[in-house]
Amino acid sequence: MIDSPTKRATLTALLVDDEELARSELTFLLADHPDIEILAHAANGLEAVELISDLEPDVVFLDVQMPGLDGLGVARKLVERGGPLPYFIFATAYDQYAVEAFAVEASDYLLKPIEKKRLAQALDRARRRVLAPVEDGDRMAELLAQLQPASRGPSKLLVKHGSRMVLVDASDLIYATIEEGEISVVATSVEGLSNYRTIEELQSHLDPHTFWRAHRSYLVNINRIKEVAPWFKSSYRLLMADRRQTEIPVSRAQTKRLRELFKL
Repeated sequence: MIDSPTKRATLTALLVDDEELARSELTFLLADHPDIEILAHAANGLEAVELISDLEPDVVFLDVQMPGLDGLGVARKLVERGGPLPYFIFATAYDQYAVEAFAVEASDYLLKPIEKKRLAQALDRARRRVLAPVEDGDRMAELLAQLQPASRGPSKLLVKHGSRMVLVDASDLIYATIEEGEISVVATSVEGLSNYRTIEELQSHLDPHTFWRAHRSYLVNINRIKEVAPWFKSSYRLLMADRRQTEIPVSRAQTKRLRELFKL
């Protein structure tokens, strides 16, 4: 029980994000809230589902955009399993998910980069919610049903090629990379610049089952990977199916996901 504003019951938390830097930043921000006990971190959706089932945290900070099983997919799996749900605080770099549906009692959301004031507000709501539990399954199922259309990617992407604006099928995108604030896109028929501002924003508009953040600077179409090449210190490089057969590094944090994708 909460006895006073300065004495609070401890809430256990799980942090889920495929970016190690994002998990570290959130850990740093949560240090200002001593009543939040971080039980564990998860780097992907599959790991999150198992940790949530094993540890039963009060609150789960869940990144929406992750390769493979994304944040919304994690919540769906837990709803399908039945039983008590944690209080979800979804995190997203793009506000297409910041809709009225998040007003349900089962969840909240934070926009990246996370602001201290907004985090404090979300935690206050989580404390009230966890200390006065109600059945969340129906509310969460309703939320996920409302968000389902937003998670589908567009069928076309705009690529700036010289003075031309070319529309390409999303499935024809081979990879995208960011350098000096510009996102370069390589598709089967054209190369050029994307009108998206960040890799996260581009990724949030694409099919999460097809497009994978293999490295902080690279987003790849897993159906356009031609070869997986072992690299030094148990790392890998991807040989893509573009005309230059571009080699793309797989970050250490994403090596486990690569093994899951291709059963390495």
